[in-house]
Amino acid sequence: MANILLTQKCVRSCPYCFAKKHMEDVPPDDILSWENLIYIADFIQSSGENSLSLLGGEPFLHPDFVDYVLYLINRGFHVNVFTSGIMSDACFNKVCQHLLNINPRQLSFVCNLNDPAKTSFSELENIKRFLTIFSKYTTLSINIYKVNFELDYAIQYINTYGLNRHIRIGLAHPIPGKKNVYIPIDKLQLMANRFAEFLPKLEQFNIEAGFDCGLPMCLFSDDNLGKLFKLNKGNVKFSCGTAVDIGPDMNIWACFPLSSYQKKSIFEFQNIHDVHNYYMQFHRRVRTEIGGIFEKCNSCKYREKEICSGGCLAHILNHFITEEKVRYEEVYPNE
Repeated sequence: MANILLTQKCVRSCPYCFAKKHMEDVPPDDILSWENLIYIADFIQSSGENSLSLLGGEPFLHPDFVDYVLYLINRGFHVNVFTSGIMSDACFNKVCQHLLNINPRQLSFVCNLNDPAKTSFSELENIKRFLTIFSKYTTLSINIYKVNFELDYAIQYINTYGLNRHIRIGLAHPIPGKKNVYIPIDKLQLMANRFAEFLPKLEQFNIEAGFDCGLPMCLFSDDNLGKLFKLNKGNVKFSCGTAVDIGPDMNIWACFPLSSYQKKSIFEFQNIHDVHNYYMQFHRRVRTEIGGIFEKCNSCKYREKEICSGGCLAHILNHFITEEKVRYEEVYPNE
């Protein structure tokens, strides 16, 4: 699935933000034009795909957000919107007026929820307003950036607002060569152990929880893998795909933490399949150098069978930043 950035502006400044460096490098008024939206829609649809995601920044900040969503839905796309749920009163009224009658099979929201205990009152009121009205469309997303994280508040919000019974678990990763908040490799096992502590409660409330990012399978015991398998109806993955991001300026890259690597123009490709293939080859090049984030990944049979990717490429590429450039050219930033 392609991720389309409508705007670089955001209403938050999260310490773990993996898009911060990218957004700092572009003009703050850089927004996706109608001309570019139509080109992207044609580009994706000509590839035989009918799903896409709208991102930011905060996509609700785009002045034509509602019109863009309606246009894409009318073209037959399923539109998935990643949002904080925070918007102005005028925007909220327009969104309610035009999108509340859309079939959830055509429109969905992924709401990135930070810990309410560390969120301002005004932001919380905005988020609660959004979740109350758009509950049937919405799945929660939690970004983990420290070992001692909480999931209880997400479970509470799902039960309180009647949201989709699934939590998308994102993991903060390093931005190679930059400073951001993330869980270092030597703390990942503690993070996995902490996540396992929530499995009984997730099962109790019939809430699925899956990692959006490739996480090494070996972090979980066979017992916890079985629990994850049952909890998610068998849909458990430890692989890392090529999340294609398309910016308002029509630049394209694979995954925000890697936005400094192999950034291209969308006009260099014929269709979205060519894009995926290009970045899959890039991923393979990197993993030829080092199989995964642990030394044992190099000989792991599950990585060889492509059941597990061996962890996020950002950790591997971050390691290459400080060494002498003796590897494939592709493993170093191109900007």
